[in-house]
Order: sequence, then C-alpha cells, then structure tokens
Amino acid sequence: MSELTLTLLRLGYLALLWILVLSVVGVLRSDLFGTRVTRRPAPGTPGRGIPAPAPPRGRDTEDRKTPRTLVVTEGSLKGTSLALGQAAILIGRAPECTLVLEDDYSSNRHARLFLDAGTWLVEDLGSTNGTYLGRSKVESPTPVDIGTPVRVGRTVLELRR
Repeated sequence: MSELTLTLLRLGYLALLWILVLSVVGVLRSDLFGTRVTRRPAPGTPGRGIPAPAPPRGRDTEDRKTPRTLVVTEGSLKGTSLALGQAAILIGRAPECTLVLEDDYSSNRHARLFLDAGTWLVEDLGSTNGTYLGRSKVESPTPVDIGTPVRVGRTVLELRR
C-alpha cells in the first residue's frame, strides 16, 4: 500500500472515531439535562391559564357537579388552570403534553386525566415515581372526585367546578 492510501485510511478512521465520540456526548447531554421547557408567565400576568367557559343557563344539578377546571395547587406551576372539555389531558415533562411540568420528579409522559361515561379518571402511564390520588397510589384508571388532590411528582392538581 502506498503512503498516501495509509494516511487517508488513518484520517478516515480518526474522523469516524470523532463522530462516535460526539454522538455519545450528545446522547449523554440529552439524558442528563432532559427536555428544554419554556418558561410560563408568572402568576397574575395576562395569559396565565386558560379560562373555563361560562356554563349555559338551564343546566340541571348533575351538570353543576361535573368539574370544569383543572387547577395546579402546588408546584412550580401553582395557580395554572386548564378548562376541561372532552379531550384527555396528558401530564408530564414532554413538550407534547397538555400540561408541561417543570418537575424533576415527573416522567416525560407521567399521567393522563380523561373523561369516561361522565366521570373523570386518572391513569398513571408507567411513571418512575408514580401518581397519587389523595394518599393512594394509582395502579389502574381511578375516578377523581372534585377537590381530591392528584400528585404528579412535586406537582399537585385538583378538579374544580
């Protein structure tokens, strides 16, 4: 083999090693620092939470007992509220979640709240630290009553009217 061929092989091998090292560093960086979460507005500023729609007139007493709002009562997003509709609410650190938590003790896709036959249920999605309804750990989809705390990491949520 000529000297030129050997030098080119050595440089190619060195470049391949650097690509491998940089890809390992990128994976470690994303594992250590997680997903980047955008900052939310401070409490009391415009744009904080999504207001619940006003109830139409003439509703019966059963509709008045159904929750309309999900409120964060403890944690970094304390005071945030989401209007409840028919769609499920995904809770976690991932950007695609409905409620994105800034909480190191929550998983990327931690839990979900969903409506089933007129009852709101909470379901743990295989999180590391678990989801708690009151003091009980959620093992399967569990009904959530109004005012009962739902703990996801260090964040506590409540359903309200």
